[in-house]
Amino acid sequence: MTSLRRLFGFMRPYRVQAAVSLSLLLAMVAADLVIPRLTQRIIDHGILAGDLRVVITTSLVMLGASAVSAALALANNYLSVRVAVSVGADLRSALIRKVQSFSFGNLDRLQTGKLIVRSTSDVNMVQMIVMMSLRILSRAPLWVIGATVLLVLTSRGLALMMAAFVPVIVLLVWRFSRKIRPLFLGVQERLDRLNTVLQENLAGVRVVKAFVRARHEEERFDEANEALMLRNIEVTELMAVFLPAMFLVLNLAVVGAMWIGGQATIEGGMTVGEVVAAINYLSFALFPLLMLAGMMGPLAAADASADRILEVLDAQSEVLSGEGARKLEAPRGRIAFENVTFGYDGGGAEPVLADVSFVAEPGETVAIVGATGSGKSTLIHLIPRFYDVTGGRVTFDGVDVREMDLPALRAQIGIALQEAVLFGGTVRDNIRFGRANAQEEEVLAAARAAQAHEFIQGLPEGYDTVIGQRGVTLSGGQRQRIAIARALLVKPKVLILDDSTSAVDVETEVRLQDALDKLLAGSGNTTTRFVVAQRISTVLLADRILVLDQGRIVSMGTHRELMESSPVYQDIYRSQLGGVGAGKEGRGG
Repeated sequence: MTSLRRLFGFMRPYRVQAAVSLSLLLAMVAADLVIPRLTQRIIDHGILAGDLRVVITTSLVMLGASAVSAALALANNYLSVRVAVSVGADLRSALIRKVQSFSFGNLDRLQTGKLIVRSTSDVNMVQMIVMMSLRILSRAPLWVIGATVLLVLTSRGLALMMAAFVPVIVLLVWRFSRKIRPLFLGVQERLDRLNTVLQENLAGVRVVKAFVRARHEEERFDEANEALMLRNIEVTELMAVFLPAMFLVLNLAVVGAMWIGGQATIEGGMTVGEVVAAINYLSFALFPLLMLAGMMGPLAAADASADRILEVLDAQSEVLSGEGARKLEAPRGRIAFENVTFGYDGGGAEPVLADVSFVAEPGETVAIVGATGSGKSTLIHLIPRFYDVTGGRVTFDGVDVREMDLPALRAQIGIALQEAVLFGGTVRDNIRFGRANAQEEEVLAAARAAQAHEFIQGLPEGYDTVIGQRGVTLSGGQRQRIAIARALLVKPKVLILDDSTSAVDVETEVRLQDALDKLLAGSGNTTTRFVVAQRISTVLLADRILVLDQGRIVSMGTHRELMESSPVYQDIYRSQLGGVGAGKEGRGG
């Protein structure tokens, strides 16, 4: 239970409420343990002695003790729930904050479905145990200790008999706990798989329908669902055997107490009231052990969940700001790749980029072209340090990006990806995502430059139109233009467009490029642009075009230079445009 104990550290801010809750629990147990002794008094001094006054007064005392116990239980429940829910909320916040600190490498390994389960089901399991620790798990030991002491004072013979049953209970609990924890861990792992399949299915439901693969997805879900069901059945079957076995031990102990107590009463060694009180104390001593045994399953599940939560909380981001990280006072936007090599998994696999070297001067437009899988997107992901290079270095104004303060670095970079991710909220909120305090005029200017203003005005509420989940109510081209406007609004020194106009028609793209030129060149702006494109028409006017092939730069130059010297570029050009416009010159050509 080491992992679970570590997560109990999240109770520290609520230790006062927890301490009050436990104090109430102690008082409640004391009130409960008084009742068997009062029962003994009613029998011996009231019923058997024929004294109705003793029966009535003692019964009223019992009623008062029960009322006090109930009131204390209500207060304890209220505080324990408050503490548990607060701990659960803090855990979820800690998980989200941790995930936000992860690099792309961390997120590549921790899938969305797994992170969702850890933030919901696993946290709920730990939250439940925190609540029970302030109620059942703390009450049971207090009951056992108090009842055992009072049982010894009432009848040493019955106390010795109870001691004989304790090893049997301990053995059953030990065997049960050994088996139940791996089963509950398996349940959570299968729940991971189920959530991953469900998340993929819901996110890609349009693709599923388009390719008539509903039956295939149903089978995938049924497979994951059945695996979860079978493991839950295993857990239930083990519980179904264990709990009756524990009840059997308890009932045998009660029968033994009646037998021994009955003989003692006949021989004059005990009174009837003492026997009844002793049996009650015996039940109070053994029944909590049964309660604790019943909690072994949830405890094992919570410990397994704690392991999975700590897997996230203990993970270290592969990309961090180092000590003495630098911030550029007057960034210019000069980007240089110096013999850069990169491979995923720390370079353990074959490099995706090898010996990449080039310089992008402030204000230049650098286009990157190449076949699918040539490393285009990987290259631009190294600029904002989504990943760290495995060889060489990337510099921003001459400073290695690994030596820069990470938030400060990324604040100078605007990026729009091919898959434009939008968030719940209005169109205006999405454009302002990188600069929440941007003025309305700046929002409109960014939208106009991205060729989004016209279609936004045509929406039902204009810029106040609420976008559906992930922007599904908009077309792909509309989502991409909003994403470009979002990137422009941060006024970056480096603008990265990663095939971000793939869903935009050619005419709109031409207007967009002209508007970007005016916006970024106006007022002396020196924004450096990186444009990753599949369409060759997008890159014709770039200051420098990089041609990637299998992770290496095989050619570099303007469109005109490459048309004369690069067979790879020529093949790409002719495959898309044929001989049309072959003489068109780019900047610097």
